[in-house]
Amino acid sequence: MSSRHLVDPELLPFLESFPTININAENLPAVREMNRAGLAQLPPLPETVAMEERFIPGPEGAPDVRVKLYRKKDGARGPRPAILHLHGGGYISGNPEFMGPQCALWADLFDAVVVSPAYRLAPETCYPGNVEDAYAAAAWMNREAASLGLDTARIAVTGESAGGGLAAALALLARDRGEYRFCHQQLIFPMLDDRTAVRADLSPIYGEFIWTNASNHFGWASLLGQPPGSPGVSPYAAAARAQSLAGLPPTFISTGALDLFTEENLEYARRLMAEGVPVELHVYPGAPHAYMRDMRAKVSRTYMRDALAGMARGLGVAFEG
Repeated sequence: MSSRHLVDPELLPFLESFPTININAENLPAVREMNRAGLAQLPPLPETVAMEERFIPGPEGAPDVRVKLYRKKDGARGPRPAILHLHGGGYISGNPEFMGPQCALWADLFDAVVVSPAYRLAPETCYPGNVEDAYAAAAWMNREAASLGLDTARIAVTGESAGGGLAAALALLARDRGEYRFCHQQLIFPMLDDRTAVRADLSPIYGEFIWTNASNHFGWASLLGQPPGSPGVSPYAAAARAQSLAGLPPTFISTGALDLFTEENLEYARRLMAEGVPVELHVYPGAPHAYMRDMRAKVSRTYMRDALAGMARGLGVAFEG
């Protein structure tokens, strides 16, 4: 059963320009190289935003973490809100540069300090390397708040796909360690549940395009160092494994109706609401994974309007979309 007839017609050119690939160990180097080559097509950052690269202390015994830092050049003198952004790529590829335009937009619109780390990727580094790198970035933001000009009471965490899953896992880790807190988590079609990769009952409507369950299985196996669906997987690797979601920050979740992660995203939102966490949930019809790369489509622009408004509310800043 194909879901192509359900795709928003305005997104069909996007699917033609981004052919679906089942990622595996053999073609992973080529996929990573394609991602790097795509950076040349990104628009320039606005002149109103300053971007710099830094290397910050990593987890104990691990390498430093490379981060991209975005700030508005004529921003407020007092502490600003902040966003910790975690990039996507199935836990096996990607880099913070790819979402640089989005990070710069947040810095510009919200006068926010935006930090985007290059966390270690699988299979070269299995869990917990990725979430500990993300935690190190959160610790650095809190520790260096005065020099960075940020307000530690207004730090949001966000990410797309694997970055959304990592953001959810980091929010759980921060809750349980009790050292730092996030005021908001924004999870964009997050990769939350390794068990999706081994579901025999998953409808073929989900995940036909862009990110398939074959790629999903490889991504999870690479991160976990064991088959997805195995017993005892940590919730700090796969957030859907958490026994309780109580005490997490107010949450914005969005997904496409044709995304592989639709059902796990809906279930995570349901569980959050059932445990008293404020949730804003959006499901966009006709949208496959990563659809908003094509901003010519109305559904993508609708997503961007909703996501920016949700982030503004989460940070407590005024915004007129």
